[in-house]
Amino acid sequence: MSPAWWLQACRPVDRQTHEQALLRQQQLTKPAGALGQLEQLAVHLAGLQGQLKPSVEHVWIAIFAGDHGIVAEGVSPFPQAVTGQMLHNFVNGGAAISVLARRLSAQLEVIDLGTATLLEDLPGVRHLHIGPGTRNFAEVPAMTTAQGALALQAGRDSVQRALAAGSQLYIGGEMGIGNTTSAAALACALLACPAKTMAGPGTGLDATGVSHKVQVIERALQRHGALANDPLQQLYCFGGFELAALAGAYVACAQAGLAALVDGFICTVAALLAVRLNPAVRDWLLFAHGGAEPGHRPVLAALQAQPLLDLGLRLGEGSGAALAVPLLRLACDLHGQMATFAEAAVADRPA
Repeated sequence: MSPAWWLQACRPVDRQTHEQALLRQQQLTKPAGALGQLEQLAVHLAGLQGQLKPSVEHVWIAIFAGDHGIVAEGVSPFPQAVTGQMLHNFVNGGAAISVLARRLSAQLEVIDLGTATLLEDLPGVRHLHIGPGTRNFAEVPAMTTAQGALALQAGRDSVQRALAAGSQLYIGGEMGIGNTTSAAALACALLACPAKTMAGPGTGLDATGVSHKVQVIERALQRHGALANDPLQQLYCFGGFELAALAGAYVACAQAGLAALVDGFICTVAALLAVRLNPAVRDWLLFAHGGAEPGHRPVLAALQAQPLLDLGLRLGEGSGAALAVPLLRLACDLHGQMATFAEAAVADRPA
């Protein structure tokens, strides 16, 4: 495992192809800018792929799962056993992301980074056993340096498999009871903001539960303030294995030249971490939706991200990103298949 591989250079965007794609958009049979954000998407993808007519037909979806010691503080209405139960649901085809992956003809992989209860080997699941979930970060750092490095590498390895399969778009998803608390705490550390800005209901906390969640996060921020002085240390103090894997995947995508479509709150916090580790990662990230979790909007704003959808989603699993794939495909089709004014013998706009 290369030391600090996440600091290595990212692939530059192909600016020449980007400009050629922008010129093509200006020649298509429509008023300039009439397709709005879809035009920007197609041009951006062209620059990322180095193809005048980009495509996102081959999609890779990786679900990273892990448990969280912070659940001991009563921050979730669901027991940790649900994490493992959902792994069964993913590979048996019953989860939302399983349905969406089938409909998109996307490759779906499920990665068990470490659950509180050791699972038997499930067909279709990669079991990495980094640890029995993270530790309770209200008391101690969530993970060791070695565990964090293994989780980051798990994301990188997933991207390597996606590249070997010829994927054109990477989607990361997550599963882990308690992970909205971990993501909120990590976002607070990264953005130096109070817990009440980031903490939300997660899987269904009421107002009293959210207030308790805020108090737990504030206590943890105070406990680890002196330790959490850079993005990696902030990850080790507050993060989850799946947050680390997602961040590693986003960095690896940018280094290899593979566009990544970012899902909801938890994935967006991981994206923010990836950009803090390696700022050039930002060029390779597309953002699927603005979710219902209150912390999602400020994290998107910190990344200067304009999400594609706004449907009040808060499921996770990569589901919001999967829902945005048809928009990306249609943007590519419009860009590549519409006629130019010259091809259609249509009078161009006046000079």
